[in-house]
Amino acid sequence: MSRDHVLHKVRTALRRNVGQPIPAPPSVRLTIPEVDIETRVASFCMRLEALAGKMYCASSQQDARAYVEAVTGRKTAVASNAPVLRECGITALPNVRSSITDRHELRALCASAGWGITGADYALADTGSLVMLSSPEEARMISLLPPAHIAIVQRARLMTGLDELLSNLPRPADQTSSMVLITGPSRTADIEQILVRGVHGPGEIHVVLI
Repeated sequence: MSRDHVLHKVRTALRRNVGQPIPAPPSVRLTIPEVDIETRVASFCMRLEALAGKMYCASSQQDARAYVEAVTGRKTAVASNAPVLRECGITALPNVRSSITDRHELRALCASAGWGITGADYALADTGSLVMLSSPEEARMISLLPPAHIAIVQRARLMTGLDELLSNLPRPADQTSSMVLITGPSRTADIEQILVRGVHGPGEIHVVLI
């Protein structure tokens, strides 16, 4: 017995008018504006810095490594297993810990480290946001627990905005268990409307674009 037949019998028993069938919603196609990469970079930089984030455009993988080394100094940093970090040589830095498989050990290290270093699956120029898809290579706690976060983003992954991101994701529910958008350092003004950074996550964020 079909669903429509069952519902029809219920409406008849209740003496309710079946009414007109609900029309199918119109097909809506997103129109993604074509924006050149330099305009995207400028927009992302402006939005990120307006949120007190810091942006660095690296000229090479070696330049990205040198920036991370200079920024982190001697403080312990924990890095994800994102391929881009290995390609840049960041995981080989003496103060960087990576390839930690035990979650309890990783959690303890993230809670005590000065920096968390990750890749980013995408970035959004319109809002200055990082897009993090959960995966075995990208443990979420690395971008959440340490007081400062560095994300390495490839220029080809810089989207104009959310519409373009969603049009480029191949069935995200099949690819990842969660998607997190990080827009600037963590901040809150819950108490007496006083803005405080770093309460619910990193209070400092650097984005290195390569």
